[in-house]
Amino acid sequence: MGLFDRLRGELIDIIQWLDESNNTLVYRFERFQNEIKNGAKLIVREGQVAVFISEGKLADVFSPGTYTLTTGNLPILSTLQGWKYGFESPFKAEVYFVNTKNITDRKWGTKNPIILNDRRFGMLEIRAFGTYVMRVKDAGLFIKEIVGTDGNFTTDEITEQLKSLIVTRFTDAIGEANLPVENYAANVNEVSGLIFQMIGPEFEKYGIELTKFLIENVSMPDEIKAEIFELSRLNAIDLGRLTQMKAAKALEKAADNEHSIAGAGMGLSMGYGMAGHIAEVYSNSRQASGPPPNQGPPPIPSSMAIFLVLNGKQAGPFELDVIKQMAAQNEITKETLVWHSGMADWAKAGWVTELKGIFTTPPPIPQ
Repeated sequence: MGLFDRLRGELIDIIQWLDESNNTLVYRFERFQNEIKNGAKLIVREGQVAVFISEGKLADVFSPGTYTLTTGNLPILSTLQGWKYGFESPFKAEVYFVNTKNITDRKWGTKNPIILNDRRFGMLEIRAFGTYVMRVKDAGLFIKEIVGTDGNFTTDEITEQLKSLIVTRFTDAIGEANLPVENYAANVNEVSGLIFQMIGPEFEKYGIELTKFLIENVSMPDEIKAEIFELSRLNAIDLGRLTQMKAAKALEKAADNEHSIAGAGMGLSMGYGMAGHIAEVYSNSRQASGPPPNQGPPPIPSSMAIFLVLNGKQAGPFELDVIKQMAAQNEITKETLVWHSGMADWAKAGWVTELKGIFTTPPPIPQ
């Protein structure tokens, strides 16, 4: 065997890549002077794309399959190297294998806190972190924009760049959303979808597809979190019923400690919201049994402060005499919503015991 035959036998006849790393995005198939046999076999496995580069220019791209390399399936390379009627072995080209599988469990997070201006809590800082999934969508564009001549390009080399892109767009998104701060933690799916839509086109500029984006947690200062929890509890509570319940408990406690001045004082303070109801029950009892011996008259009742809903807005408080004048002048009716201390909620004036008498229709004038 001559020297030429030995050299020709050493040239590449099978071009393939077996990935064992699970984090390699691009692998350059190495060979001395990049010489490839005419008729060599190219094997591209599922989840891969083979890209041929000739003299620094992007040439042909092969999807999964097995190919025998000829001028028929290397049209761009043939044009670049000027083959008109076929080529003689060997020919020169760089072959890059690109991993197109989904790269999962990529982490992202805010290194520094993001300053947010909330309309209730003012300026505050939040942090966020989560995961994303990406894949190479356009192998040629990815090599051109990101990889360059790197012969073994891994996910670690692009992770920091993608993290910075995500955090930047996340900051922009929460600024545009202008949501109350508690909504970021309560609506992570909706915010994740918004970020996904904003970041997707940015990834595609580099030949990458963002297939999934998740926010796992949005954290905030502990004192803000405590205030949010307190507000949520208050919004869920019927304050009128809560006042009545506390007043009843306070009166029970005061009754158990009737000889204690402090206990009686506390009971009277907390039971103020039920005073009207208790006074009415006591008055009915006095009328039935008569006044107890050796006891003076009860104290003069304080005037009642009543709130109204006029023209869709809260008005007042008004004293009962003023309310009577307004009813006489038809400024309010039985349908007007009213509220005073001790009521659980707004009610129509005609349904309130203290106001029923002011809407009595006078008898007709005799003819």
